[in-house]
Amino acid sequence: MKRKVLLVEDNPQNRYLLTFLLEKSGYEVVSAEDGEAAVEAVPVHSPDVILMDVQLPKIDGYEATRRIKSDERFASIPVLALTAHSMKGDRARALEAGCDDYITKPVDIDVLLRRIGEVIGQ
Repeated sequence: MKRKVLLVEDNPQNRYLLTFLLEKSGYEVVSAEDGEAAVEAVPVHSPDVILMDVQLPKIDGYEATRRIKSDERFASIPVLALTAHSMKGDRARALEAGCDDYITKPVDIDVLLRRIGEVIGQ
């Protein structure tokens, strides 16, 4: 059975490219374009891992992660922050919000796949 990734990304080109690369690597991908849609998608799709952009419309990725992790049914789902932010303190902010890891953009697909495998035990 394919492992399911919830990709939360508001940029259509990034979403398309990451979906293509993840599907080519054997993952099933569902996507959300904003933080609210991400929170709503989790109980519907039960992803194995969430790739969360942090700069999102409606609610940002930090708040979406907090909401997902505050629900005991979904608290164990790993969340990997995907962000162009690489300033001092950004990693700590993502981890404080409940993210399990922090990956900067542009995303190195080999690094991303390795980290996904690490957090879902593959």
